[in-house]
Amino acid sequence: MITVRAAGLLDVDAGEIVRPGVVRVDGDRIARIGGDSTGKVIDLGDQILLPGLMDMEVNLLMGGRGEKPGLSQVQDDPPTRVLRAVGNARRTLRAGFTTVRNLGLFVKTGGYLLDVALGKAIDAGWIDGPRIVPAGHAITPTGGHLDPTMFAAFAPHVLDLTVEEGIANGVDEIRKAVRYQIKHGAQLIKVCCSGGVMSLTGPPGAQHYSDDELRAIVDEAHRRGLRVAAHTHGADAVKHAVAAGIDCIEHGFLVDDEAIAMMVQHGTFLVSTRRLADGNAMDISHAPPELQAKAAEMFPSARTSIVAAYHAGVKIAVGTDAPAIPHGRNADELVTLVEWGIPPLAALRAATVTAAELINVTDRGRLAVGTLADIIAVPGNPLQDITVTRSVGFVMKGGKVYVQQN
Repeated sequence: MITVRAAGLLDVDAGEIVRPGVVRVDGDRIARIGGDSTGKVIDLGDQILLPGLMDMEVNLLMGGRGEKPGLSQVQDDPPTRVLRAVGNARRTLRAGFTTVRNLGLFVKTGGYLLDVALGKAIDAGWIDGPRIVPAGHAITPTGGHLDPTMFAAFAPHVLDLTVEEGIANGVDEIRKAVRYQIKHGAQLIKVCCSGGVMSLTGPPGAQHYSDDELRAIVDEAHRRGLRVAAHTHGADAVKHAVAAGIDCIEHGFLVDDEAIAMMVQHGTFLVSTRRLADGNAMDISHAPPELQAKAAEMFPSARTSIVAAYHAGVKIAVGTDAPAIPHGRNADELVTLVEWGIPPLAALRAATVTAAELINVTDRGRLAVGTLADIIAVPGNPLQDITVTRSVGFVMKGGKVYVQQN
């Protein structure tokens, strides 16, 4: 038994700081909240305890030290990507994010689902990192967003991907692609329903897949108990995705009132990624002119659309799209949401209880008896100053301490 004691703890359901913060841990679970500090005591002084945070869109296999973004698609083999991901996973955990969704590779892997392997290594205790909900390879049409040829002017056949690696056209190929991801360990399916800021051709809001193709993806995933996340920016593409039964919209920078109303009606989640649109977060000054033009169109809308979605009652979950935001700086997304008009408590719920609902679990997201002992500590009250989430001084995942700064 371990008792973690601090000045207070966040009750995310009540929306208040409970003082003092006392959590009794037995094995990998929380056994008691409050009461006396008995047994082995970890005293964190004036810090405030929070449930482990969750990031619903990361790409741990990308970004980090040693990567050459313009060449990595054709230079980095699968072992190199996995080894780089080890550092990214460690940085993410040490930042206080104990669970992540890894949303879709778009690299040549021979069909191997590298994020599944990474998650297994973390679960086995071989390396440090957050719990991973892996998507394997993103499903996208030829030339669509996350087909690597959309990111660089490769000649034909330089980086052709297979159906197993997510490039799928037509209902039959799509069903095969989804089934392959599920067979090899994907716990959700990611699909590209529209273009994106960083794809070189086509408008960012244009719908990629037909309605029949979208319904096929949803049908295959839902019959196997998996949810579907859709990279989607344009309002019309969002509407078609929601109507097809997509569970979660990633980004959604260009959603309009009608799309928002549909998301509320269908209970569709929205993963925020608004830090991407913060002028201080991404330097696109050296990007090709067509990408800068897309950003100029989309980024201002991202600010207004997230606030409108929040006030309408859309279920918002925190996501960073790291490494678009560097791994280990995941809390910047919470800060951006608050700066843009989302209340601190709502931002914290987006990174805890709403994220848990999105991945369909009840064993994390709050400090409560019976939940996983995923506990972090910050140097102040996040309901008053959300920036304290950038300075995590204690990280426990499943009852094991990974960071402790008294």
